[in-house]
Amino acid sequence: MKRSFHIEILGQRLTVLSDSDEKAVAGVVQYVNDKVAEVSKGGNNLNTLAIAVLVALNITDELFKARGENDLISQQLENRTQELINLIDSVDC
Repeated sequence: MKRSFHIEILGQRLTVLSDSDEKAVAGVVQYVNDKVAEVSKGGNNLNTLAIAVLVALNITDELFKARGENDLISQQLENRTQELINLIDSVDC
């Protein structure tokens, strides 16, 4: 069941709905705020929109990299599983 959470990111107070528990939502907010601090540390006097876009790009890049790693691990697992199946089949015959 979705619950309402009051959060603050980039000085903006927002209300969001989530199925996650309070600890998970707080973790996500902290992660985004850490990324905001990281981007802001560049000292380029970026406006709020530019910071938000750069944070979104950085997090999306992390997501795509993680998906790629996940796909690679899944493929390796499938290959190893097939090798084991073939090995078992060869012993049974």
